[in-house]
Amino acid sequence: MKFISWNIDSLNAALTSDSNRAVMTREVFDTIKKEDPNVIAFQETKLPQTGLSKKHKKKLAEFFPDYNYVHVSSSEGARKSYAGCMTLFKKDLDINSNFPIIDAPEPMDLEGRIVTLEFDDFYFTQVYTPNAGNELARLADRQVWDKQYAKYLSKLDKEKPVIAAGDFNVAHTPIDLAHPDNNHRSAGFTDEEREGFTHILSKGFIDTFRHLNGDVEGKYTWWAQRVKTSKINNSGWRIDYFLVSDRIKYKVSRSDMIDSGKRQDHTPIVLEIDI
Repeated sequence: MKFISWNIDSLNAALTSDSNRAVMTREVFDTIKKEDPNVIAFQETKLPQTGLSKKHKKKLAEFFPDYNYVHVSSSEGARKSYAGCMTLFKKDLDINSNFPIIDAPEPMDLEGRIVTLEFDDFYFTQVYTPNAGNELARLADRQVWDKQYAKYLSKLDKEKPVIAAGDFNVAHTPIDLAHPDNNHRSAGFTDEEREGFTHILSKGFIDTFRHLNGDVEGKYTWWAQRVKTSKINNSGWRIDYFLVSDRIKYKVSRSDMIDSGKRQDHTPIVLEIDI
């Protein structure tokens, strides 16, 4: 099976806007469709709390006619049109879906950050991990999130193997970002966040990209939008991952990035696994 994960930074805009950025996003849709994945996971959809509009549904049917989808948006108590996740899956797939609450600090559980699909033989779950924020204002809450999320993955793994995808908002090791020396206390590369990710892996999971590609450097999934030359200079971070249960790591044949052209911010990632 083939899975693609992408922090899309506003599916809402991609479906409703004709801005230059929305057009570039839709061009990436074409690239994704050429891959013909079984499952597509979008994070940071920024869809409204009121649900999908007729226009959203119409455009999704146009862009992804071969897929059904489930989604979760921020709910009352969280910022409106914030975060959110959608998982699309081929119409011939038989799945159950849920949107777990992991007892994270408020209002993280209300921000629409996890979608899980249950297949006969495995779970596929996607996550949009909270950012530690400006001046690390949310770092303490982020540490609690990482512990609770690790418990959640561990619980799933006790039932059947797990594939976990998404924007984990952390560069795990110094080779996962271009300038580690300048970012030691930046959100996404603090010791606390890196330790949180190590703890998740310790629950019986592997980072599939490193599993297949070793210590290769210069491969990133995110480049800052506010720095116009960040992607040109490959001044990036690898903060998007596919994790799998250790006992199925031998089934993974591909874990890589997908070219998103000139569009900055996140790029999609892809996993192929014999499952």
